[in-house]
Amino acid sequence: MGDILHALPAVTALRAALDQYHPNSWIGWAIEPQWSPLLCAESCGQNCERGPQMPIVNRLHRVPAKGWARKPFSLSTIHEIRQLRSALRAEQYDICVDLQGAIRSAWIGRMARAPRMIGEAAPREPLARWLFRERIATTGVHVVEQANEVVNAVFKENLPYQAPALPVDPVAENWCDKWLAERGVERFVLMNPGAGWGAKCWPAKRFANVAAELSPLGFATVVNIGPGESKLANAFSSDPSARIFPMTGSIGQLIACTRRASLFIGGDTGPLHLAAALNIPVVGIYGPTNPARNGPYETRALVLRHPASKRDHTRRSEPETGLLTITVKDVMEAAQQLLRSQEAAQ
Repeated sequence: MGDILHALPAVTALRAALDQYHPNSWIGWAIEPQWSPLLCAESCGQNCERGPQMPIVNRLHRVPAKGWARKPFSLSTIHEIRQLRSALRAEQYDICVDLQGAIRSAWIGRMARAPRMIGEAAPREPLARWLFRERIATTGVHVVEQANEVVNAVFKENLPYQAPALPVDPVAENWCDKWLAERGVERFVLMNPGAGWGAKCWPAKRFANVAAELSPLGFATVVNIGPGESKLANAFSSDPSARIFPMTGSIGQLIACTRRASLFIGGDTGPLHLAAALNIPVVGIYGPTNPARNGPYETRALVLRHPASKRDHTRRSEPETGLLTITVKDVMEAAQQLLRSQEAAQ
């Protein structure tokens, strides 16, 4: 999820340039099926055309690569890979841009047989560079900046930054309005206590304490509970006066809910980058990942991180030591500062 959201500003800029200078050009995107709602509204089904429900791309190639990795030699995997290869080649792409920098993504890109294959000179997985025909040396610190530099190679000029365009799904938007109305929620803060691995997770009980302190200020709390994170909801009070509402929804529903939030609070995870992409103020709680590289981008944000925290992507189950030094008071102060600035701007 984060990789796609970090790539979206660059592809949005490319889309704008193509619309201006090459209006008949179009963009395809190879994507894991579970993340396709970030590009195309779920209610569209498989045959959505470009528009508000699919604002950036003209074609989606749904690639269940993780499923292939679990059964690489099965007949179904071989059949699906052949189908993908045929679909990519049938589109006759002129250029393939790899913004993930992984061997898997580069290999999928090469299957398209585009004359130009562009990627980073120093990708995330170093071996991937040998699959690129054009290797772009990037100087940006943030991954969004690095993606912009790679995409700039398409026209060999610097494209202006574009805020990422996300699909508007009328079904999800209506669901969100109804869900909030049924609970009497107007102003709310969106929290995401989960993360990719335990070392990035600020304790859920501390999130709950922040939520309890937000209630007297007139803000309800909507808690996004992702797949496999149901136990996190247990840390939050079931007292109706606390105004805390766990939400387990689809990606489209999460997009709709995020659009309506006054503030987002969470760690380095996909929903944080979604809030930043939608220009929602963000309190980022960081530990083993570097916010200079992976922090909220182009939105009002306050990032909390202990100076002793060091970049470490080891999938440890326990919260990183520096992360635990961040207190409920620290987060509340950051939240109140952003909420005050939000009210002053309105």
